[in-house]
Amino acid sequence: MTNIAVLVSGRGSNLQAIIDSIESGYLKAKISVVASDVGDAYALERARKHGIDAVFVNPKIFSSKELYEKEILGILKTHDSELILLAGYMRVLGKTLLEAYKNRILNIHPALLPAFPGLHAQKQAFDHGVKAAGCTVHFVDDVLDGGPIIMQRCVEVKEDDDAETLAERILEQEHKIYPQAVKLFVEKRLRIEGRKVKIIQP
Repeated sequence: MTNIAVLVSGRGSNLQAIIDSIESGYLKAKISVVASDVGDAYALERARKHGIDAVFVNPKIFSSKELYEKEILGILKTHDSELILLAGYMRVLGKTLLEAYKNRILNIHPALLPAFPGLHAQKQAFDHGVKAAGCTVHFVDDVLDGGPIIMQRCVEVKEDDDAETLAERILEQEHKIYPQAVKLFVEKRLRIEGRKVKIIQP
């Protein structure tokens, strides 16, 4: 069974979607640890409620990003983590984690990449006047929101939408496709070929 580590910074609704998928039997995996760079992140409370180790690592006590990530890496190794999921984790990963977990880090982004990378993607899309928005699950590499795309889901932008209502509907789709993408990874059905991710049929 694949051991998963989840890195978080906020409320952890995508973490909850993964937990629910595991507890329902849809996803044959185990979350071994949830780590946050924010001490009062509600995601940590979600983890504790389900008996998952929850750890706060304060980046402010480390003199460099490298040292901070080495601390995270030590926690991941202690928990035999094979896959890292980013779920609202608000830090750009450095080479310490990227090299240790090459092609074993997934992220969910609330836009149809490569459009609207970075922060506040839903608002970026709404302000740009797009007619369709959405979300993307992708592998994480050294380009911000730039790794190979695993799965995407479109969301229509309605005439009466604002940035908040659009974000809410995108989030509903995030909760569906993130577990699906993780399931494909766990079942070893993803193959990276250059920029493309091929899904291997069972």
